[in-house]
Amino acid sequence: MLPDHGAFVPGPRLRVAPTGSGMLDGLTFAVKDNMDVAGWITGAGNPDWRAAQSPAVRSAPTVRALLGDGAELVGRTVSDELAFSLEGRNAFDGTPINPACPGGLSGGSSSGSAVAVAAHLADIALGTDTGGSVRVPASFCGIFGFRPSHGRVSLDGVVPLASRYDTVGWFSRTAEVLWRAGSVLLGESGSDEAPPVRLTLASDAFGMMDITHRTALLQAARALGPHDVCFLFNNEQPLWLECYRVLQGAEIWRAHGDWINRTRPRFAPDIAARFADASSISDEEVRLMAKVRSRIGAHVRSLVPVGTILVLPTAPGPALSRTAGAAEIGTFYAQALALTAAAGHAGLPQLSIPAARTASGCPLGLSMIGWPGSDAAMLQIAASWEAKTVA
Repeated sequence: MLPDHGAFVPGPRLRVAPTGSGMLDGLTFAVKDNMDVAGWITGAGNPDWRAAQSPAVRSAPTVRALLGDGAELVGRTVSDELAFSLEGRNAFDGTPINPACPGGLSGGSSSGSAVAVAAHLADIALGTDTGGSVRVPASFCGIFGFRPSHGRVSLDGVVPLASRYDTVGWFSRTAEVLWRAGSVLLGESGSDEAPPVRLTLASDAFGMMDITHRTALLQAARALGPHDVCFLFNNEQPLWLECYRVLQGAEIWRAHGDWINRTRPRFAPDIAARFADASSISDEEVRLMAKVRSRIGAHVRSLVPVGTILVLPTAPGPALSRTAGAAEIGTFYAQALALTAAAGHAGLPQLSIPAARTASGCPLGLSMIGWPGSDAAMLQIAASWEAKTVA
């Protein structure tokens, strides 16, 4: 096994000393390979993208914030190509090794960031999350992961994927460190105590899981306290998925289509197929699905009035096998992207916590979607629940 579990981009290790002192003194962090660090090239997980870049003049605001509050930057982590995957594979930079689930993928696209934290190579890691790229790796690797409200944390200095869904998120092994990093990145630490909340379990979301995995996660969810039950998808799961495919794909092609047509970059076959699909999406599809997104977003927000948290599985199961075939991967995407689209379509914050394990010891993540503007409160709630839930 590689000493760094393949978490870091091959080549000289990026290291930057803290520029200030504060809540993060003595902690280390890693940064995904789609975020700028002054003096270093941002490779976005693709050799042809990397070859066309110059060293960044200025670090992304998120990187500057952590350095300024006392954290030391200890490496740049592997990303799936241009962040366009949930698996955690990279045909060029290598596929990180999941330390929590031998034989399983780490999840992507913030694969190296999740592995760096899970393998105790960093205390905190920055990632990006468009359709689950922080939440799914957090679940697969058995750590905490947070996707903030859309627009809540700066995306300056980040290679875009799909702007209406893109967010900068972060990982840690404990809820307390997740909260400390969040206090810096959000610019607020919340109130002195976690607010009281009401839980609502999305029964149809849990119904997507294997019975054994569902039972384990439901047991963890019920340990959090009294709860209501709701239906999240209302039998429209395929529509949620199609809405995300169309709107994300159109924005991806808008961001990268000219570059792809001009340079004809190398991509792994599955990544190339996704870009080809994105190139085929019509304006009429976008127009129709924008209306669907508005309806779905309003529905999800109606389930989380102030003080209410929606509880659901982070992913449809444990880590995918490193040898998973096309059919298994296709089923995974159909389920996972529907689950992650709930917060994405609604622009809401979502927290994944390591809540259970399979019989073979692989982690299962439990997710909480908060009400609008509840980012700081969600991180406080996670810290208060940690002793009840962490597996």
